[in-house]
Order: sequence, then C-alpha cells, then structure tokens
Amino acid sequence: MRTLQRSFLAFCLFASTMAAAVENNLAVQAVSQSAHLFSTNFVKTVSQEQSDNLICSPLSAHIALSMAADGAAGSTEAQFKDALKLPASKSQTLEGYQNLIDKLNNVENVTLKIANKMFIGKDFPIKPEYQQNLETYYKSGTQSVDFSKSQEAANTINTWCKEQTNNHIESIINEGDVDDSTALVLANAVYFKGLWAHQFDPKDTVDRPFHIDANTVKDVPTMYRKGSYKYVELPEHDAKCIELPYANKEVSMVIILPNKIDGLAALTDKLEEVSAECSTRLTQIQDREVQVYLPRFRTETKLDLKDTLSNKMGLSEAFSNHANFNGISDIPLKIDKVVQKAFIEVNEEGSKAAAVTGFVIQAYSMSFNKQFVADHPFVYSIVKKTKPLNEEAVILFSGLVTNPHY
Repeated sequence: MRTLQRSFLAFCLFASTMAAAVENNLAVQAVSQSAHLFSTNFVKTVSQEQSDNLICSPLSAHIALSMAADGAAGSTEAQFKDALKLPASKSQTLEGYQNLIDKLNNVENVTLKIANKMFIGKDFPIKPEYQQNLETYYKSGTQSVDFSKSQEAANTINTWCKEQTNNHIESIINEGDVDDSTALVLANAVYFKGLWAHQFDPKDTVDRPFHIDANTVKDVPTMYRKGSYKYVELPEHDAKCIELPYANKEVSMVIILPNKIDGLAALTDKLEEVSAECSTRLTQIQDREVQVYLPRFRTETKLDLKDTLSNKMGLSEAFSNHANFNGISDIPLKIDKVVQKAFIEVNEEGSKAAAVTGFVIQAYSMSFNKQFVADHPFVYSIVKKTKPLNEEAVILFSGLVTNPHY
C-alpha cells in the first residue's frame, strides 16, 4: 500500500522585542532567553560556512521552527526543544510568543511591521487545535491554496512576502518547491527600518581603504562620526566592540571588530563567548567619545539551512522518515528543506532589514577619544534590549561584512 505523501512549507521572519506586561513577564523572559541561546549558536554555525558577506535572522529561524515544534511529538519534539532551547512548558512557549509578537507590533521610533499567515492546501486535513494555536498565539491568518497549481501557489506566497517586507524580499520559493503534495505554508514576515539616534553626516562620507584580507585592499564609501557611544576593548579576544543605537535606544547595532585584518575566522570560532562578553561589558559602561569609521553596505543572502539544522544543530529526526508531527496531522510528515533569505542596508540615516525563513516538510561616562575603524572584516548584529525585565537581548539580524558593497 502506498504511503500518502504530503508536504509542509513554512516561512518565517522576525525582528525585535518589547517589555511584556507584568503578568506575562516569565513567559516572555523564557522565550527571549531561548531565542538568545539559539541565536548565538545559529549565527556561529552559519557564519563559519560563509566566506562572503552575510545577513541572517536567527530569530526568524527560531520562530519558524517553533511553529513547527508546536506540532511535533515524542523524540522529534524533544529534539526541537533541545535545539531551540525552548521552555519545558509548551504553554509558556505559546504565551511567550503571543506577547512577544504583540510587543513587536508596538515598538516606537522605528518602523517594524510583523505579519503571520498560514496557507493551507485545500484538501489537507490539518488538526483544528494546531491551526487554532497558530492563529491565537502566533497571530497567523489563514488562506486556502491549491498547491497543484504550482506557479499560481508560489506567486501567491511570494506576493505576500514581498508586500510584508516592503518589496525587499521579492521571492522565497520557486514553482518547483510546491506541488499537489504540499500540505501548508506558514508565513511570518517582518520589515525593520531604524534611523540612527545620531545620524552620520553624508558630507563626511568618503572613500577609504577596506582590507578584505591581508593582501587585498579596495576603497569603499566610509561614513564618519565623532560622538558618544558605548565602546569596549576585549583584549582577551583580540577584538573591540561598539554599540550604535537607533532612535529607539532599546534597538541598536552592535559591531565586533577583530584587531587583526585576518582575525574574523578566529572570532567566529568563539562567537558565543565573545558575544556574551561584549553584551555584558556594554551594559556596564558609560558612553565615551569615539571616532567611528563604518563602511556603507547592502547585503542580501539566501541560505540553505537543511544541513545546518539537521547535521550541526541537532534536528536530524525532523528531516527523517522517523519524524513525528502528529500534532499537525495524522498524515506522516517530515521536513524536506529549509531556506532563509535576508536583506540589510546600512547608510548614514540608519538601517533597514528584512528576512524570510522557509522550510518544506514532506510526508514522510568618562571621555576617551577612541577610534573604531571598521576597515577590515567584522561581525554585526541588530539587537533589542528590554532592561526593565532583565530579559536577554534578542538578536534580530546578524551577519558578516567581508567585502562591503553598496
């Protein structure tokens, strides 16, 4: 007897957090912490596989996988919880994300647009409880789609992603990614645009040398500003870091710059440790006067994450014929592919960023005049802090600049 084959396609994209209401504090803290722990491992793993410029959204991947995890059971669910560092209580995960998404849609002084949608195959028997969880806790709308009309279905999904990311992510799937075996598509989209708290004057932007490696130098448009910033040196890691706040100062870009031109590989090898030290130190110091030199850059990256997640981050069972997604449907399901596409632009005014993650599940105060000269490869992250609740800073976007383009 033939096994009935179905597939499940999910897309996710995320950005920032806000303080939760007091009664939801623990749930939001738990989800924030799990996202932070997952993020540092995710960025480290992905960055080690990239030699070119990189932009990714670890939180985008986390929420997409969390939506899938809500329908997992048995040892498959256990692997999701371990890899995603999810709270032991499923209700705490759901309530945490419910409130997190509410807060994300109310961040002041930056443009942050978040939307979720579930595209369901017209004949696929999804379990009502799973659908209700996505609608209630992930604020996901629902639309019936005929996946047997592959091009039409792909166009529907890509149009939605394009609209939700202000035309920055124009497509995430191809016609061949969906067919009459596709069960559903989960979509979570975010668009972020933030102006710097202290903008760079375009008149001070000039071409300056950027050392791509020890032997290669090119001139790139480099911004300059002298002002007060949180800046720390990390001699134990042979690096330095700086925090550039946006107009909403709970959102900022943190840049970690190795002291050596060819020091990026060593930095990414210990990225979790360095990021933790940088984050801790930045919260302990006062602003100081710094001369900042930062190249303008624009990056778009598409990542195939199947190998990363299944072989390097502990989600092997979800991709195998032993996968258990009984919470989604009684029809056997497994993850077939995972793709993330992300975009970022950084200039004198500020930054704008977007990301989409998709996966297919198939059946089966002292003043110092310091200089921060980003003239060689560095790591950057856009993070959201919520100090009043002592939550972990959430990494919205992260990446590498190895060869700036604009």
